[in-house]
Amino acid sequence: MERIAKAARTSKERVYAHFRSKEELYRFVAARELEAMATAVPLDAADLPGYAVRVHDHVVQHPQRMRLMQWGQLEMTPSPRDDPFRLIVEDKIEQLRRAQDAGILDKRWDPKDVLVFVSQLATSWAGQSGLVPAGPERDEFLASRRQAIQAAVQQPFPAAAR
Repeated sequence: MERIAKAARTSKERVYAHFRSKEELYRFVAARELEAMATAVPLDAADLPGYAVRVHDHVVQHPQRMRLMQWGQLEMTPSPRDDPFRLIVEDKIEQLRRAQDAGILDKRWDPKDVLVFVSQLATSWAGQSGLVPAGPERDEFLASRRQAIQAAVQQPFPAAAR
């Protein structure tokens, strides 16, 4: 909190006056970052392979967002019912359920499993900085990972014919 206050050019007491706890501050920041990500990469239930590639590209370009979300999952208590993270996830699950009802997505899958599996595949390379080469090979390496992610998601969740 001290570093945050210093970066904001205010006192730690002022930060605590606005955010009663570190957890409340984290939830505020995480909600903003998650909203930014959801806006930048909207779910497309008819094209989950394409969606996974776009998520991959986004988290590779914005690794700090991914780290922030992962930290929260490891360290935070379960989110309250009205938490923005929970609401965004529930909305995506509902979108997947509607796609199943419309015959776009296989009904044999639980929509929660679909979301988790696609998200895990899409973000799998975001935290692997030690395996991603630097320099000129990086772009080619990540393009190959994009193709692998797309193929992996295509198998269980093929894109619907438009």
